[in-house]
Amino acid sequence: MNKTLTAKASHYLNTLCNETGNRSVGSPGNIKATEFFEEIVSQSGWSIEKDRLDVMDWLPGSVILTVNGNSFTAQASPYSKGCSVEAELVPVSDIDELEAADIESKALLLYGDIAKEQLMPKNFVFYNPGSHQRIVALLEKKNPAVIICATGRNSALAGGASPFPMIEDGDFNIPSVYMTDIEGEQLLKFRGKTVKLQSTAERVDSQAYNLTASKGDAALKRIIISAHIDAKKGTPGAIDNATGVIILLLLSELLSDYTGDNRIELTPFNGEDYYGVTGQMDFIRKNDGKFSDILLNINIDGAAYFEGDTAFSFYEIPGPFREIVLDEIKKHTAVSEGPQWPQGDHSIFIQYGVPAIALSSTWFTENMEIQDITHTEKDRPEIVDISKTVQAAEIISEIVKRLSSIKQ
Repeated sequence: MNKTLTAKASHYLNTLCNETGNRSVGSPGNIKATEFFEEIVSQSGWSIEKDRLDVMDWLPGSVILTVNGNSFTAQASPYSKGCSVEAELVPVSDIDELEAADIESKALLLYGDIAKEQLMPKNFVFYNPGSHQRIVALLEKKNPAVIICATGRNSALAGGASPFPMIEDGDFNIPSVYMTDIEGEQLLKFRGKTVKLQSTAERVDSQAYNLTASKGDAALKRIIISAHIDAKKGTPGAIDNATGVIILLLLSELLSDYTGDNRIELTPFNGEDYYGVTGQMDFIRKNDGKFSDILLNINIDGAAYFEGDTAFSFYEIPGPFREIVLDEIKKHTAVSEGPQWPQGDHSIFIQYGVPAIALSSTWFTENMEIQDITHTEKDRPEIVDISKTVQAAEIISEIVKRLSSIKQ
């Protein structure tokens, strides 16, 4: 293993997880992280394109919730407005109940079946089930004074957080908080009583940046290697997704002298864990009508967990591409082909007909439904095998170089 690259990777991990601060979109730490990326990549001679994004930062504040002198533990839903409410408690456990309930200006408690999944943000374009859209539409139509969500764990949609925020949407303007499902059972006993709820959460207009580091003529077919640079509030974001960014930074050095037949773009998307996916939407806007120019996307997310293999999964990959990738990964230990999974930025490229490869950890892909690490404070540098970031970067570098030999 390259000791110089390993030392650099360790430095990058410490910088992104410990020194920049939280990397949620629009936060000071997020801006520091993109500046750090730009600085490192520029040192290896890559051209940098930098797009400003108008975004929302958010301060969680505190929540005080009481009924009949009884206090309950709750926290503000991410990106919710603050509020000061005194209103009758109306519990609802399914969509039909919500349809029938009189909740205008009431304190609405969502519990049970209706609160088992995190709602997709109302303007989220990549995945938005009809049932989620119906719930959001009913909530906005019926206009409760505040929404209290009693939840457990929903790892597939909300990561490892328990309880998870059922509503995480800066475009949704009804104040909301969330609590554990057990706490919700206790609150349920006060149906019809007056809830007093104060939340000091605050929305803050901010800015962020989407970067593209490129090498090669703009007229060439493009290979886009991506990894989101943002992280949820409250998490160091080690494997979600500092390790992906580290691999991009290592690639900037390994491919510094690249002169192949394709244009290489390193893209640290800024928004995968943000309700508005603003960086991704900016990328789609800029590439309108140009997706046919993209030869391949390699997206990195959830890589370098200390247990298990590094996993490469394939999405509509042409045979010659697949052969090159499989030939490279068989040269290494603890690297294998993994199952397909949709929860990543590679899905953008798949939807536009671009072949894609997702690089992750077998632990991440096999335990996505039950894991309790991502989006929590447990996602720390201690769970990273830093040597796996170097190995992944070296494999991708060789794949990229070999793809130049395939005539388009």
